[in-house]
Order: sequence, then C-alpha cells, then structure tokens
Amino acid sequence: MNIHATVAGTLDKASPKVRDWLAQPRPMLIDGQWVAAKSGKTFAVIDPATEGKLAEVAEGDKADIDAAVAAARRAFDSGPWRKMTPSERGRVLHKIGDLIYENIDELAELDSLDNGKPKAVAKAADVTLSADMFHYMSGWPTKIHGKTIPISNLAAPGEYFSFTRPEPVGVVGQIIPWNFPLLMCAWKLGPALATGCTVVLKVAEETPLSALRLGELLLEAGLPDGVVNIVTGFGETAGAALAAHPNVNKVAFTGSTEVGKLIVQAASHDLKRVSLELGGKSPNIVLADADVEATVAGAAAGIFFNHGQCCNAGSRLFVHDKIFDKVVDGVSAAAEKIKLGFGLDEDTEMGPLVSEVQYGRVTGYLDSGKADGAKAVTGGDGVDGPGYFVKPTVLVDTTPDMKVVKEEIFGPVLVAMPFKDVDDDLIRDANNSLYGLAAGVWTSDIQKAHQIANRLESGTVWVNCYHVFDAALPFGGYKQSGWGREMGEQVLNNYLETKAITTKIG
Repeated sequence: MNIHATVAGTLDKASPKVRDWLAQPRPMLIDGQWVAAKSGKTFAVIDPATEGKLAEVAEGDKADIDAAVAAARRAFDSGPWRKMTPSERGRVLHKIGDLIYENIDELAELDSLDNGKPKAVAKAADVTLSADMFHYMSGWPTKIHGKTIPISNLAAPGEYFSFTRPEPVGVVGQIIPWNFPLLMCAWKLGPALATGCTVVLKVAEETPLSALRLGELLLEAGLPDGVVNIVTGFGETAGAALAAHPNVNKVAFTGSTEVGKLIVQAASHDLKRVSLELGGKSPNIVLADADVEATVAGAAAGIFFNHGQCCNAGSRLFVHDKIFDKVVDGVSAAAEKIKLGFGLDEDTEMGPLVSEVQYGRVTGYLDSGKADGAKAVTGGDGVDGPGYFVKPTVLVDTTPDMKVVKEEIFGPVLVAMPFKDVDDDLIRDANNSLYGLAAGVWTSDIQKAHQIANRLESGTVWVNCYHVFDAALPFGGYKQSGWGREMGEQVLNNYLETKAITTKIG
C-alpha cells in the first residue's frame, strides 16, 4: 500500500477560501486583536498526509501567555462580559454555534488538512458537535442559580436568611489536544463562557488552524475583547507557562495522563483549581449472546474511528470464546476494507496519524507487541510514505503483561482476548487498568448488560453501541483518566465557585 501526493495536490481539493486563508501568516488572538508572537517567531503547520507545510503560525511563549492572561484578567475584572445579563451571554454563545454551522465546510476542511481525518467525518462529527455544544451551553447562563437554605441548628428559627450564590471562577487557562481540534475548543470554551469566565486557550501545536478560524467567528459573534484569547505555541513553553501562571484561577486540560500529571504539578504552587480529561484503555466486552454482525461493526468503529486517536477508544476487546473467532474475523475483515487516503478525498475512510511523533509511537507499540508474541491478524505496521499512515490492526495471542495490552497506544490498534465465563475474573480483567474512561458491553440480555455496566470502573459505559456523544451527556473518567467531567450540566461545576451568604433578619 503506497500513498503519494504533494501538498499542492492535496490543497487543490480545498476550497479557494481555505487556500487563501492558509496562504496568510496566522497570528494569535489576544485582547481582541490579531498579533504576532512577541519574539517574532513562527512555526510551520505540517500536513500529516504529505509531510509538507500547510501554513505558518505565530510561536507564542511565556511573554505571550503573560499578555493573554493580562487581557483575560482585565476582561474579567472590569470588562462587559460578567456585567451582561445571562440572556445576553446566551445569545452570544448561540450566535457562535450558528456561525460554526454557517462555515461548516470551511472548518471541516481545515480540520481534515490539519489533523488528517476525512472531511466527511470532520463535518458530521467534529464541526456539527462543536456547534451543538455552543447551542446547548447557550441555554445555561439563565439557569445557573443558587438555593435558599433553612438554618436548623439555632435556637431561634427564622432569624437568619441563608442562600448560595454561584460565581464564575475567574480567568481560566485551557489546554487542548490535537485529535479533535475544533471540538475540543467547543468542549472547553462553551461551559467557561456560559458561567461568565474569561479564557486563555492554548491549542495543540500540531493542529492550531481551526481554533484560529474559530477565533475570527468569536469576534464576529460579538464576544468582547479579551474574553477569549488564543495562543499558538508549544507545550514546553506556552503550555507550561499557562498552567503555572499566578493570575490564572483554574486550568482545564485534555490530553495524555503523563502531561496531566505535569499540569497538576505546575498548578500546585498556588493551588489553582484543575480539571483533567486524560487517557484511556477502554474494555469492550462481547457476551456469547451478542448480535455478531452489530458487534463487529460496533467494535470496529470503537477502535478505528478517528484512526484510533480517541482517548475513549475501545482498544481492549474481550470476546466470549464461543464467538471469538467470528468476531475477530469480522473486525479484521472490516479493518482490511478501510480505505486509507487523504482527508479531502471523498472515498477516504481513514487518514494518516497526526504527526511523525505519533507515527513513531504507534509503530513502536506494534513492534513491541509482535516481539512479545502477539500476532497481527491484519495490519501490524505502517505504510510507505510520504505521510504518517498506519494500517488498521487487530492483535491476538496477547497476554495481560504486554505493553500493547496495558498502555494507551492512541492509534488504530485493537487487542482481542477470549474469555470463558461472565464472572469476577472477567470484571477484574476489564478493570485491570490505571485508566477508567469508557467501556462497552454487547449482549442481548439487558439484565446482564446492566449488571456488568454497574461493576465497570468507567465514566461512560455504552451498551450495544459505542462512541455515542451528546452535549447533554457528562464525559470523564475514573482513576488516572482524569478529574471532573466535560459536557452536560456537570461540567459547569468546573468553572463555578459557590458562595454561601447568611443574613440576620430576626
């Protein structure tokens, strides 16, 4: 399998508007203005399908983070955002969602070129869900309220009036990953803005383009200057400076567990609040009575969607031994039919991995697994370049101590393991991970499904489905998969402080 093309060839498939936008140097958004890095430095954004340059963006560092935090602090302390009525804030958020829909093709092209994913997937999932997130969050500003609380431990009931008041936490530093560039912006910005916070958003250096285009839409929607500031740069400089900044009240991070631990260390110096959405090694459990055809399709989507670059990917497949061969053969056949190619090609079903680093990581795990005795039923290696393409892979003959079974690969690599009985051993094996982000259960017995789901140490459990998301559903993990939840009503807690006020009235 050989895939060859030039950057010019792939850009020919992009719209003229996207090509023109990419041709211009892309500065950062700070205090409502598009500005170059204070150092004057820029860096190239690489097309993962061709390894050529897509665009040039500003390389922000600590000095730019300082400027962005100062702008966010002014906007929070004295700007109009907090003074707006909840309805006014909600209308701005809804307008952002509308503008995302109006520019859906452009945003999908940018994410496809930048990340490598098929444009059709970016359009149907990433961009659509981003707009939905802003629309959903636009309804929350009018519904964030406190409670009155009766005082019962005093001798004279009725002498005191007590109530709670939710308030925005302040300036929020948000750091997002590269696997869903636009959607991660929406997951972070939507709830922070709904609660009245201001934001410094540090986007992934691999995929900054759709976030910068979103910044233009934020201004078009009427977001006041300094409420959202977008800094492009590297984690070791800009990201570290943001996590440790003394004028940031809270850090929200999505990414690897390893980096999440560094975020916690940086934030510990002033005990700023932290929420984390981290890694996973999710079990997908198939019982003997499962619908094999539906299970095969669901298990394949569970690991191969977005090239396996999903924190919640169903990367550990546990299948009852009565149907193990059928399921593994079916998933392997589905993997072999996946069309690899460039994201803007209409028939592409899987693009490249996001970067050379990620390509090396995934192929390194494949080499490790095979060296340890795992067998590749299909796939098992990369594709001759250019581009960071890896074949969809199904591994069997694995053991629990193998790295491919224990560690998050973050690529299109599935390890399949048989089991004999639905018993404590199965549950223990499924839970035998430092992660606890997601899980799947496939069975025609809904009672068994819920019994298993209740025992799985996972923030999300899908029954007879996988990768079902909605803005109203909370998402997050147990154990080292993170702290707190994204989406739904629960995410608002990440960005609110609760103040209790008591007045003597008797």
